[in-house]
Amino acid sequence: MEHKKLVKFPENFLWGSASAAYQVEGAHDIDGKGLSVWDNFVRISGKTFQGTNGDIAVDHYHRYKEDVALMAELGLKSYRFSIAWSRVLPNGRADEVNQAGLKFYSDLIDELLAHNIEPVVTIYHWDLPQALQDAYGGWESRQIIADFVSYTEVLFHAFKGRVKYWVSLNEQNIFTQLGWVLAVHPPGKRDMKTFYQVNHHANLANAAVINKFHELNIDGKIGPSFAYSPNYALDSHPLNVLAAENAEELFANFWMDVYCYGEYPLVALAYLRENGLMFEVADGDLELLKSAKPDFLGINYYQTSTNAWNPLDGGVGIGEMNTSGKKGSSGDNGIPGLYKKVANPFVKRTNWDWEIDPTGLRIGLRRIASRYRIPVMITENGLGEYDKLEDGQIHDDYRISYLSSHIKAIQEAMTDGVNVIGYHTWSYTDLLSWLNGYQKRYGFVYVNQDETMTGSLKRIPKDSYYWYQKVISSNGEVL
Repeated sequence: MEHKKLVKFPENFLWGSASAAYQVEGAHDIDGKGLSVWDNFVRISGKTFQGTNGDIAVDHYHRYKEDVALMAELGLKSYRFSIAWSRVLPNGRADEVNQAGLKFYSDLIDELLAHNIEPVVTIYHWDLPQALQDAYGGWESRQIIADFVSYTEVLFHAFKGRVKYWVSLNEQNIFTQLGWVLAVHPPGKRDMKTFYQVNHHANLANAAVINKFHELNIDGKIGPSFAYSPNYALDSHPLNVLAAENAEELFANFWMDVYCYGEYPLVALAYLRENGLMFEVADGDLELLKSAKPDFLGINYYQTSTNAWNPLDGGVGIGEMNTSGKKGSSGDNGIPGLYKKVANPFVKRTNWDWEIDPTGLRIGLRRIASRYRIPVMITENGLGEYDKLEDGQIHDDYRISYLSSHIKAIQEAMTDGVNVIGYHTWSYTDLLSWLNGYQKRYGFVYVNQDETMTGSLKRIPKDSYYWYQKVISSNGEVL
């Protein structure tokens, strides 16, 4: 629908930005921190761009006060960050709490609160303790559920009263697929059946943690964060429409239905059973999933996916990710008998072939509101591009255009009736991209760091920093 007038953003809207521990903190082996799977994975030849790692990253661990001061000057209302599990529990288990690690996050939270910035804490953003991977295969074992709950209890007790918003799992759909289907994230496997079993364990862990949070009567809200790429059909050919429906069921509803309803979609289960991919379900599993009620749904939105029919006979298979940064280097990919992803001729693309589609965000938010009736927090949205430092400045008008159009799409969705409680850009500072090193920049604040990992780490606000400052001070009226 086209509105005559858009609603205003509420006064308590969380205008924020985001980061992840491994991508910004550095300090990978000091103050009692244990190894994570990423500390080891990046040392495997060919797994990262030019061998980059997060040993130093952008040194947020030592520079958090400087970073928070810049956040305060910008006017951020909230800052979403993740806690490194192995910094708090070096061996992954709650029988050994690293007080120095816990103190770092406590000090960061206090620093944010002192500047009237709401901390939004992500409990798990992919950096599993290596000790748990070694002990029982990490997410491949049901043992992870109890250890994850114990870890979160440590955090809940340490930070209750100071943290109101908790993200239980970040992009479960991404870390499971990249770890067990595409083999580009730890543990680097290609095993579809194990992928579905791992995902089930993660669903159980997420549900158990949400229940624990509510059992402890923590003053606040908790929910998972999902990477949502709404699916389109290439055209109105019925088979292409069916392909888009298949993709939406297998790559969106397969997660969000479990989060919000506690049930797997029937079409997805039928596919898994027919193809010998069905995961094992133990007694009590389905009851646990059904019992957990998230307070909000985090959504990480970057792009949409356009789909065409993909026959079993001669269909396109799973392809490779574009990590080259060269536009147009991604080919078709898909699953025979389900769908294939194709280029959308009506939208532009980034240098990493991500579709730039702000209307897709509005469409996705409306689908969520209609299907689940749950408040939504945008936990990530941003543009990764090559930023150039010119005469001490970074003129990133392309990022301003991207973010502005997506904020407007959120406002349109809110006018449609969607309850959106916050917007967090990815990312606050430039940081280490998991697969693209330091060349792919997202931040409002430029950090002097590159693939040599010997940069000065100097922070320089970009043009987008000052633009977002005006957006926040005007509560979204100036875009």
